[in-house]
Parts: sequence; structure tokens; C-alpha cells
Amino acid sequence: MRHLDLFSGIGGFALAASWVWPDHQVIEFVEKDPYCQKILKKHWPDVPICGDIHDFKPKPADLVTGGFPCQPFSVAGKQRGSDDDRYLWPAMLEVIRRSQPTWVVGENVAGIVNMALDQVLADLEMEGYACQSFIIPACAVDAPHRRDRVWIVAHSESERTGRPGDSSGKGTCTHAGSMRLQERDRLRPRKHEADAATQAPVRWPTEPAVCRVAHGIPNRVHRLRALGNAIVPQVAKQIFITLKESRV
Repeated sequence: MRHLDLFSGIGGFALAASWVWPDHQVIEFVEKDPYCQKILKKHWPDVPICGDIHDFKPKPADLVTGGFPCQPFSVAGKQRGSDDDRYLWPAMLEVIRRSQPTWVVGENVAGIVNMALDQVLADLEMEGYACQSFIIPACAVDAPHRRDRVWIVAHSESERTGRPGDSSGKGTCTHAGSMRLQERDRLRPRKHEADAATQAPVRWPTEPAVCRVAHGIPNRVHRLRALGNAIVPQVAKQIFITLKESRV
């Protein structure tokens, strides 16, 4: 399983994939944050890291993953969507177009549902991918917090429609518009259903309380930011298990 990991953070996607595929191999990371780069170098010392996705030269891969920046869609920001200079989905799409993976798995905040999810799915469909999206909270894997996230899973339809990017595959998008509307409507109630999941028994240990002015904890701010931006690898693991068992 040759894996290109974009917007890698501290390596959540790579860690989850290593739990599922014995032959998993990260070809390259793309991550600009210096602290996150240190984490990646510590755990994957032989894997190159590109600091800017615009400078990245894609390679053929079986899997492309990426939690592309959420700031354009987050309720904590101005929600400027594609007008935000941190809107990097087009850059991720270009990597997908050039590396032509069998599988694509993306992650973002729930705010993307009403702002850009239709466009993301349409772009993938135009490249010859069958797509599905889900809202899965961290509490679905018994984490002691909610953390709703949209997970986008796409599989190449190359055998049926030609390689991704081949114009022979683009006709499959005729029915896609109505399907995306149904998908968006389906996601909205799922978000409310997650409320009940927060009542499930919690088995994850919670970290001890540490006050803001605690001394002697190195890189505390960097750690908190890295964790805040990270995916929950246990959720990605369940997605990867499903992909592995699908045998397509």
C-alpha cells in the first residue's frame, strides 16, 4: 500500500494505515509546520517531507490522504470558504489528479457540509471517483469528547470508466448532482444522531488537568495546537479496515 499523506500533521493517517496494512509504505509527507515535521521525522525517519504542497511533485500511489486545512470552514473563523487563502482543496485535488490513487480519504470539520462539500465531491467525480461522505465523531470510537468530523472516501472507477482524469470517465457525473444533494441532506441528521453517541460508555483514559501556567512542560503550546489539528487515528483505522475488506 503506497501512501501519500498530505497535510500530515503529526501523522494520524499514516499511523492508522500502519495498523491495517502490513505492507503499508508512506512515500512522502506534506506538512509545513516545523513542530509537526519534528514529530514525523522522529517516527518515520526515512520518509521525506515536503514543506509546501504547491512545491510537491506527486508520485504514483495506492492511497492519498489529507485533512486539508479546516480554517475556511470552521465556526471558530470567518468561514470565508474558497475565498480564504488557506483553502487548499484545489492543491490536494491536483495531487490526486497526478498520482491517480485507487483510494482517497479526506477529513475536515462539519462546517464544510454547507460550504464546500458539494464541490469537493463533484471534483472527485469529475476525475473518475465514486465518493461517499460521513460525519463520524470521535466519541464513535469511545473517545471522551465529541469532535464531529466529515470523512470523505473516494474509490477510483478506472476499470469501468477509464483512468481518473480520462474524459471517458467524466460522463458518469450526469446523475451525481442529485446524489450529492441527497448526501448533504443525509449528513445533516447524522450530525444530530451523534449527540446520543456521546452518552456511550467511555473507555479512553482522560489526561490529568494541567493549568495554563504550568512550568516544565516543553512545547506545550505546539503540542496542543498539533493535537487540535490532528485527526483521530482510531476513526481512520475503522475506515481503512472497511477499505481493506472491500477487496475492490
